[in-house]
Amino acid sequence: MKLAAILFNKGCTIGDTLRDKDFDTPADIERFDSLSYGADPVWNVLDVYRPKEAAGKKLPVILNVHGGGWVYGTTVTYQYYCMSLAQQGFAVVSYNYHLAPKYKFPTYLLETNAVAHWIYKNADKYGLDTNNMFGVGDSAGGQMLGLYAAICAEPEISKKFGIEPPEGMKFNAVGLNCGAYDVNLLDWKNGLNILIHDTIQDKDYKKWQPYMSVLEHVTPNFPPAYVMTATADFLKDEAPKLTAKLEEYKIPYVYKMYGMENGKKTENLMHVFHCNIALPAARQCNKDECDFFKKYIRR
Repeated sequence: MKLAAILFNKGCTIGDTLRDKDFDTPADIERFDSLSYGADPVWNVLDVYRPKEAAGKKLPVILNVHGGGWVYGTTVTYQYYCMSLAQQGFAVVSYNYHLAPKYKFPTYLLETNAVAHWIYKNADKYGLDTNNMFGVGDSAGGQMLGLYAAICAEPEISKKFGIEPPEGMKFNAVGLNCGAYDVNLLDWKNGLNILIHDTIQDKDYKKWQPYMSVLEHVTPNFPPAYVMTATADFLKDEAPKLTAKLEEYKIPYVYKMYGMENGKKTENLMHVFHCNIALPAARQCNKDECDFFKKYIRR
C-alpha cells in the first residue's frame, strides 16, 4: 500500500508543478498565507484569498478541501485554483491536513473541523461571512467534504463521528468535483480503495467501513450540491451514485459531465481537470459552480 502512495505522490508532484509553472498571484487578489489553525506549524496551516476590490467587506466563504488520494496535496498545489474562485467574489480558505499513510482516519475530518472553528473565530479579522458558508472538494477531498457536510447537517451523524462543528455551522451549498463517494473498504477489487486503505487505523477495515461512504450519510438535511465529473475522469461513475441519493431525499442539485454536450463527447477532460485554470473548460466549470453557489447566498 505504501508503495502505491509513494508513486502516486511523485506522479502528482511532477504533474502539478508543470501545470502551475507559468502562473503567479493575480494582481486583483489579496492573500494571507500559512495562518495557523492548530499545533503543527507545517500541516495545521491555511491560506485565505480575497478579491482586493472587496477590502473591508465580509464575503461569502468557500472552504476548499483538497484532493490527492488522501496521501498528497497542500495549499500550494491548490493556490491558483482557489484564487480563481476568489476572483468571483468569495473569500476562499484552503488548508493543509495531515496525510496518509503516516496519519490515519479520522485525522483529516478532525482537522477540517478545526479549520471551520478557525473561520468562525477569525471571521471579523479576515472578512468571512459565516452566514454564507460553501465548500468545494475534489477526488479524495470530495469524500472528505461530503462527510463533513453530513456531519454539519445532522446532529446524529455529528455524534456518530464525535465531531462538533461550530455552533450554527451548515453549508449553504457544496461543490463535489470528480469525487469518491461510494467507498467500500471491504471491496478489494475496486481500485478506488487502494490508497484509502492507507488511512485506516490498525487495518481494521470492518470497524471503520461504516464511517467512510458519503452515500451512507446523505440525509434530507444534506446541503444543495453541484456534482461534476468529466469524460475521462476515472471516478465518473461515482457522480450518478451520489445524485441518485440526492434525488431520493429531494435535495437540490446540478449534475454536469464536462466534455460532453448534447449526448456527444466534445473533449477528453481528465480527473480534476478543473484545477488547471489554463483550460477554458476548467474556467467555465469553476464559474458554473460559483454561479450555483450565488443562488444560495443569504442576503
